[in-house]
Amino acid sequence: METTSFLFLRLAVAISMFGHGLVRLPKLTAFSNWMVGSFENSMLPKTIVTPFSYLLPIAEFAIGFLLLLGLFTKPSLIAGSLVMLALLFGTSMIENWEAIPSQLIHISLFALLLHFADYNSWAIDTLIKK
Repeated sequence: METTSFLFLRLAVAISMFGHGLVRLPKLTAFSNWMVGSFENSMLPKTIVTPFSYLLPIAEFAIGFLLLLGLFTKPSLIAGSLVMLALLFGTSMIENWEAIPSQLIHISLFALLLHFADYNSWAIDTLIKK
């Protein structure tokens, strides 16, 4: 039963990340412009925000895709946690307090999944180990 619970939670986080990346990739430049504009009055320089705004949708898509497959699950969970930490920092810098609970929930789920990664039996990772 634990393996099924892990699968459902992994898939839920995967779909969230995958979906975020998937909808942003076709409009990458518009997304980047929006994000750079959001950080205009923050302490973060445009030279940091601009590359991050282009990398974020790619990272979200890749992390979500790998988690959907259950491939490189632990590294993907660590990468997802790092992305969420970066987002939390950025969100704090622009004082977007409304977005923080969602980001905290995401990082909590990443940490929970990482903690219980031994239950990741419904995954390509498991097939590779055999």
